[in-house]
Amino acid sequence: MKPRLVGGVLVVSVVLALIAGGAALVALDRFEREGPLAEDVTVVVPRGANLSAISRLLYQSGVVEDARVFKWGVRLLGLAHDLKAGEYAFPAGVSMRGALEILDRGETVARWLTVAEGLTSTEIVALVAAAEGLSGEPGPVPPEGSLLPETYHYSRDDDRAALIDRMQSGMEVVLAELWPERAEGLPIKTPEEAVILASIVEKETGVAEERPLVASVFINRLKRRMRLQSDPTVVYGLTLGKGPLGRALIFRDLDKPTPYNTYTNGGLPPGPIANPGRAAIAAVLNPAQTRYLYFVADGSGGHAFAKSLVEHNKNVAKWRMIQREERRKQKRQNAQ
Repeated sequence: MKPRLVGGVLVVSVVLALIAGGAALVALDRFEREGPLAEDVTVVVPRGANLSAISRLLYQSGVVEDARVFKWGVRLLGLAHDLKAGEYAFPAGVSMRGALEILDRGETVARWLTVAEGLTSTEIVALVAAAEGLSGEPGPVPPEGSLLPETYHYSRDDDRAALIDRMQSGMEVVLAELWPERAEGLPIKTPEEAVILASIVEKETGVAEERPLVASVFINRLKRRMRLQSDPTVVYGLTLGKGPLGRALIFRDLDKPTPYNTYTNGGLPPGPIANPGRAAIAAVLNPAQTRYLYFVADGSGGHAFAKSLVEHNKNVAKWRMIQREERRKQKRQNAQ
């Protein structure tokens, strides 16, 4: 009787092993094959979530068809403690293994915020405050000219104040790189003065190729102790960068005594009027070699440059003719 009992136990053990092996093969097939997700989906894995919580979350989001099988596969591969919190994008049909690989690599959704050149610090802080997916408050408005315009990548729940810190660090890095490479004989004594002038160049032209030319005009005027006579500095003196002026400048504005008015004050204004980008700073530190002292809009989006006041006045007259013609066209269109 005893040998038969042992044989029966052996038979049962073999059968159970075969069943277990078959179940494992089925589970492995489910783990590897295409999943149920009909379309791409984004899932946020919260900080502190364990394997069970993540498995349930993926099941509830439709990424995996069985939370238990997903959990089994993760443990089998020894990755139970390697899954990272964050915002993840899962493609349609992703397998459980594919979903695990995305989590294991920490491939969080890449978000970005583009900060345009020439924005004031107040405008940039407002941009960061409104950015989707960030957390916390941006903090107080940093000094004008201390933030580097750039495209910044971030992940969901990154801190707003930390992003502002990255912008300040970026400006410091750019200045540390460009300042030692500056041209000789510039009427600019410090990196801070370079940022001030670069902010004016940034506000004067949106044409990339013109920055070195516009910079040369201001450099030449500083060398001759001529006033810069820059309209954007007048605007900043009136608004202090807190918002747009909301109207065109008038001649009376040019006489208003603010510290930033470069029509009434000589030299550079007391601080930047915006946050200049790398290209504007580079243009100021290595301007084009010209004898230009004046520039005015030319009607094409760019500017006409002049070496003398006589030549400049001719360019101004052309610009005023273009403006008059534009007004006539506008009147005709409104009348139709």
